[in-house]
Amino acid sequence: MNNATPIALPPFIAPMRFDDPQAALAQVQRIYADALAHLRDHLRRYAAGEAYAGLDADAPWPRVRAHYPFVRIEVSERTPVDPGLAWGFVAGPGRFETTVTRPDLFGPYLLAQFTALRANHGVAIEVGTSHQPIPLPFAGVAEDSVEADLPEARRQRLREVFDLPDLSAMDDGIANGTAILQPGEAQPLALFTAPRVDYSLHRLRHYTGTAPEWFQNFVLFTNYQFYIDEFVALAEAEMDRPDSDYLAFVAPGNVVTWRRGLPEAERAAWLAAPQGVAPARLPQMPAWHLLRADRSGISMVNIGVGPSNAKTITDHIAVLRPHAWIMLGHCAGLRNSQRLGDYVLAHAYVREDHVLDEELPLWVPIPALAEVQVALETAVEAVTGLEGAELKRVLRTGTVASTDNRNWELLPSRDALTTPERRFSQSRAIALDMESATLAANGFRFRVPYGTLLCVSDKPLHGEIKLPGMANAFYRERVGQHLRIGLAAVERLRAAGPERLHSRKLRSFNEVAFQ
Repeated sequence: MNNATPIALPPFIAPMRFDDPQAALAQVQRIYADALAHLRDHLRRYAAGEAYAGLDADAPWPRVRAHYPFVRIEVSERTPVDPGLAWGFVAGPGRFETTVTRPDLFGPYLLAQFTALRANHGVAIEVGTSHQPIPLPFAGVAEDSVEADLPEARRQRLREVFDLPDLSAMDDGIANGTAILQPGEAQPLALFTAPRVDYSLHRLRHYTGTAPEWFQNFVLFTNYQFYIDEFVALAEAEMDRPDSDYLAFVAPGNVVTWRRGLPEAERAAWLAAPQGVAPARLPQMPAWHLLRADRSGISMVNIGVGPSNAKTITDHIAVLRPHAWIMLGHCAGLRNSQRLGDYVLAHAYVREDHVLDEELPLWVPIPALAEVQVALETAVEAVTGLEGAELKRVLRTGTVASTDNRNWELLPSRDALTTPERRFSQSRAIALDMESATLAANGFRFRVPYGTLLCVSDKPLHGEIKLPGMANAFYRERVGQHLRIGLAAVERLRAAGPERLHSRKLRSFNEVAFQ
């Protein structure tokens, strides 16, 4: 007698191979749409108290399940590829596979990956239904509505009927280079599995107060609200310009301001994204977005103070595969020759933040990326109007130390051999903050190009601490210019194009093909 629990599944779609990347994407979209429709329909009936079809009214429901689509390629021999490429190819022969989610959001991204694989290897793109279940909260069902609609008895049995998130299916072993493949298992095609992506998409809504649909491919981080206030002012001015390259400005709560005079046809592609009202209070790490039609606009996130926030938000933004992220914030100057308001362009990092020690050992160097460094330096030159020796007087390139101890200068100095001051001196650090090394290290870990441009706001080793009057004057004079430099750097990176921006420095020995 078979006592196995019956499973209600959507109609089976057999795996198919495609030579046309667009057709492969359409198949991914079909499988995913059928899976979500299956889960949502059964949840509606389950919440309404209906009996399952063919069962008595009091009989327990069977397991209701749907699976993510998978994408697979098989490469039979080593293929010569352009040595300048940083993504879009695999290192050698084998079977490579990944699960995918949200083709509505990632459609252009997936199409670019499929097209690159076809161009570099000439292989068919196989698309089918995977063995990885879609957790119910990731099926576009709001968690609060599930709780509100379900009778108590059925809420208690929800886990018995529907799949809920399984943390074992969404670890970062692939990105960390620690994943161990079982015999016969396909090699990874992407850094993130579909459940891992869905998990981060949900977390982004929670932390930033905006839907992931609004995020752009260039992300600026800051640790002060002053920068956000300036960004909002600049964005609102852009929305008042009918000839602006930006289409809309989105604030926390998914509050959308469209560009003045924007034709309805240009809004249409974005109308499916969530829109709402300003929240009563800002979320933990609120985000604002300046939209361009091809998603090459700018998202800006106030991560607040501390490496934990910096790691948390980049863990989740990384699944969106941005073209670059840059830190714009304040720092402590560590050299007597520096002045308040001087800029620091990081080319190395001392990682005393500790939040990534388990994922990325301290012996791993975090290299500077030439494309980002040049964009930032030329942006400083363009915005300040300085060059040569004059530019060097306000911009210094060097090592930035990041610490998890905001009051490091108050540590006892009796043992001069172990003080932070000695370590920072030995590392040749020129500035100190709490976030930059974390953002750079997570960019390295997740293969997202990164950079840091800081502004000296105090010099604790030299008796120059921030006092209210000094701070207010500093903010008025420097924040606007600093932000304009960040925006100018993004313009340069955008003009260079993602093909030049994504660096081979970030590839491991057996790197995944998806960017």
